[in-house]
Amino acid sequence: MQKSSTVNLGPQQNHGPSRPRDHLKGDGANSNGQQPEPSEQTNPNAALTLDPQSFRKPGEKTFTQRSRLFVGNLPTGVTEEELEKLFSKYGRASEIFVNKERGFGFIRLETRIIAEIARAELDDFVFRGRPIRVRFATHGAALSVKNLPEFVSNELLEEAFAIFGQIERAVVIVDDRGRPTGKGIVEFTTKPAARKALDKCSEGSYLMTAFPRPITVEPMEQLDEDEGLPEKLINKNQQYHKEREQPPRFAQPGSFEYEYAMRWKALMEMEKQQYEMVDRNMKDAQEKLEAEMEAARHEHQVMLMRQDLLRRQEELRRLEELHSQEVQKRKQAELRQEEERRRREEEMRLRNDELMKRQQEGFRGSFPENREQEMRMHMGGHGMSMNRNSLGGTSGPASTAGITAEGSPMMSGPGNNNLPGGGQGGFPRGLPGSGDYNKQRRF
Repeated sequence: MQKSSTVNLGPQQNHGPSRPRDHLKGDGANSNGQQPEPSEQTNPNAALTLDPQSFRKPGEKTFTQRSRLFVGNLPTGVTEEELEKLFSKYGRASEIFVNKERGFGFIRLETRIIAEIARAELDDFVFRGRPIRVRFATHGAALSVKNLPEFVSNELLEEAFAIFGQIERAVVIVDDRGRPTGKGIVEFTTKPAARKALDKCSEGSYLMTAFPRPITVEPMEQLDEDEGLPEKLINKNQQYHKEREQPPRFAQPGSFEYEYAMRWKALMEMEKQQYEMVDRNMKDAQEKLEAEMEAARHEHQVMLMRQDLLRRQEELRRLEELHSQEVQKRKQAELRQEEERRRREEEMRLRNDELMKRQQEGFRGSFPENREQEMRMHMGGHGMSMNRNSLGGTSGPASTAGITAEGSPMMSGPGNNNLPGGGQGGFPRGLPGSGDYNKQRRF
C-alpha cells in the first residue's frame, strides 16, 4: 500500500455520482500536446491517500461485508498486487481476490464510507484499456427479520441473534418519524451462522419479548437502490428496440392502447383492493388472536395462581404434619426420659434398702460372737495369773513381765526361766482372736 500524503477531502473533492472519466474529458493534453491513450490513463487522485480515521463512525466495525466491493470487467491477467495498488489510495485492504480467467475480483476496505468513495471514483474507470465496474458485493450472510415487537432495539436484536454466531450489524428499520416498522436486518460475518439462525427460527418459535408472537426470518433480498440500472447496462436485443420505438406518453382516449391500458389499470386496482382486503382481514385476525390471547393469558394466570395456592396449602399441610410428628416425638422422648428417671430412682431406692438391711443383719449376727470371745479371753487371762503364782513365781516385776508377755506368743519372761516351755507354765496360748480387736475398738 502506497501512501504519499494524508488529506481530509473537503468540498473541493467530488465523491458523488461523478466518475473519474469526467475528469479525463476535455481538451487536456499530456506534456507532448497529445491526448493520452486509454491504456495510459491513470487514477487522477493516485497521489492522494485517504485517512480512514476521518471516515469512521463511532463504534463502527471495520472490514465487514458492507465494505466489500466487487470489481468486474478486469483486463486479462490482472494480479492481486495490481488490484491492491489500484485501491491503495483508500487505505489497507483485508481481502483481495482475483479471478484472472473470468476477469473479476473482490476487495474489502476498512469502512463503508471508504468503500463508497472508492466505488464512486473507480466505477467506469479505464484500467489498462478497459472500463472497470465497481459495485458493492452481495452480502450472503444477511437476513431479513419481520414481525418484530414494538420495543425491540438495535442492541436487543443483536443480542438475540448473537447466539447463532458473530454479528457485523443489526438494525431495526424505522420510518421517517423514527417509529419502528416491525422489520429489521441482521448481518453475520459468515454464511454458516446465518444459515443456522435461519433454520432454527424456521423450525421453532423464537420470541423477542414477553409478547408471544414469533419473529419471521428470511434471507435478505439484495437490492441496489443507489446505482439502479443505467442505460449502458441494458441488454439491447430485438425486444429492447421494439419496446423503445415509442417514447413515454399518455394513452389517447378511444385508442386501442387506451382501452387495454384502462383494463390493466382496473386489474391493478383490483389487485390493490385485494391486498388491502387481505391486510384488513389479517389485521382483524391479529386483533382477534390478541384478544383471545389476553383472555387465555388471564385464565392461564388464574390457573397458575390456583395451582400455586393448592401447592401452598399442600405444603402447609405437610409442614403441619411434620410439626405434629415432631411434637409427638418430643412427647414420647420426654415420657421415655421420665420412665427412665423413675426406674433409676426405684433401683437406687431398692439398692439402698438392700444395703441397709444387710448392714443391720451383719451387726446383729456378730454381736453375740464378739461378746463370747471377750468373756473367754478375760477368763483365760485370770487362769494364767493363778498358775504362775502357784508355781512360786514372784509377784511384782516378774508377774508384770508375765502379763506383758501375754501379748507376745512363745516368748519367755525374765522371771520364769525355770519353767519348761519358756515360762509358759504349761498353758499353750494361741493368737488373739477377732474378739480382742473388737474389744479394743469398743474401748
